[in-house]
Amino acid sequence: MPSITVIGAGRMGTALAAALRSAGADVRGPLGRGESAAGAEVVLLCVPDREIAAAASKLAEGPIVGHVSASAPLDLLLPHERFSLHPLLSVVGAGAPFAGAYCAIDGSSDVALGAARGIAQALGMRVKVVPREQRALYHAAASMASNFLITLEGAAERLGNAVGLEREALVPLVRATVDNWARQGARAALTGPIARGDVATAARQREAVADAAPDLLPLWDALAGATRELAVAPATDAA
Repeated sequence: MPSITVIGAGRMGTALAAALRSAGADVRGPLGRGESAAGAEVVLLCVPDREIAAAASKLAEGPIVGHVSASAPLDLLLPHERFSLHPLLSVVGAGAPFAGAYCAIDGSSDVALGAARGIAQALGMRVKVVPREQRALYHAAASMASNFLITLEGAAERLGNAVGLEREALVPLVRATVDNWARQGARAALTGPIARGDVATAARQREAVADAAPDLLPLWDALAGATRELAVAPATDAA
């Protein structure tokens, strides 16, 4: 492993620096933005997308420079030899379980791509090369699987609270649902009144949402429509 300097002391920078250090890598950081990365063979920028170009411009030429954005272009790292490395994982700080998760990488050269691959493999991650033209769609899939899921569970929590259910009461249901989807695919894992064709029950649910949280109706209706389409789709692992 080359020597690595991590710049950016937020959630991802803190987690990656700790995990790489535990894996035996020679790591400096996470450093604050603007601190010197002199002597590093690889510099990993763990900063917001809007700050990548400015952070890269402050680095002396020499090291291979990478960022951890899901979809930001590699050109933001010019003039350095460059790569991107995005762990497909929800990271909230040190101790993140990188091993076994996928990691999307890309690089400006075979050497840069090799640096990204080496870091990912050192963390025990499963590597997937995602080229520039596919990064935005890749990121959209990740956002639906993670960010939007949290938005959805937040809405479910609101409705549950209205009848005295706390978040912890919904957690086993959410976990079982995700496990079923992981094993069987979306169509086979789908349950509930819409999947059964129980129109009357689905209508009562909608009326209850309209009474308790009318601002959630557009979300409810969009999800109900998508669920009806899924319910008649072929049951395959890719559903």
